[in-house]
Amino acid sequence: MTESLNEQASAGSATQERGYGSLAGKVAVVTGAGRGIGRGVAEALARRGAAVMLGDIDEEAVAAVADALADEGCQARGARCDVSEGGGADRLLDRAVSEFGSLDVLVNNAGINRDGMLHKMRDDQWSEVLGVDLTGVFFLTRRAAQIMRAQGSGRIVSISSASWLGSLGQANYAAAKAGVVGLTLTASRELAAKGITANVICPGFIETDMTRGVPSQVWDQVVGRIPMGRAGRPADVAGLVCFLCSDEAGYITGQVINVGGGLTW
Repeated sequence: MTESLNEQASAGSATQERGYGSLAGKVAVVTGAGRGIGRGVAEALARRGAAVMLGDIDEEAVAAVADALADEGCQARGARCDVSEGGGADRLLDRAVSEFGSLDVLVNNAGINRDGMLHKMRDDQWSEVLGVDLTGVFFLTRRAAQIMRAQGSGRIVSISSASWLGSLGQANYAAAKAGVVGLTLTASRELAAKGITANVICPGFIETDMTRGVPSQVWDQVVGRIPMGRAGRPADVAGLVCFLCSDEAGYITGQVINVGGGLTW
């Protein structure tokens, strides 16, 4: 028994030396990284060794996150980016390549919501959400595909939502998030032969600035439907992102993964 345990300990040590799950040497771009899920993802990637370019419309917020990571000894830069504008999306990815030397990971996370019942939804509510939540993902994925195809490798992870299956008062958001699924799965088919993976994560009810604003009775109602009995945390999503971006996930592509504590919507 002692010999067996020693062998197991030795194997575990060897696994650590090989850097299982390490992202050292990788360059990642995370959008919407100033707060919430995006911030949690950026922090997790950086702490696992990746050099991270953090993009967000809120320049001050993203700079503060990048500075805090730099203080920890991580490689991180913050940049203002409006993903709904194609040139801005391209500049963010090109800056990552210029400053860090490559683009190994793209995490499409930036998103907004402008909720309203379908029969009352204004044109601007529709166009603003589609512009950020779907067209922005297209701009970024298109440029990432160009860069990663030339490299012959890469990881694309798009953050959709459980709402892609339909959500009361969120026709615009649900449509955009369903579009993210279709876009990313198409990318997975087109890019697989080039060594590039593309997957979708659909978070359920995650505690962020966006969800903290819901009325307490709505919060309690939603959490009451979650089998695990709590709202998710950004770290619950970030751990999966890190795995999908690691070398160990090189044969996983074209997947839609729910992170909802057992709630399937």
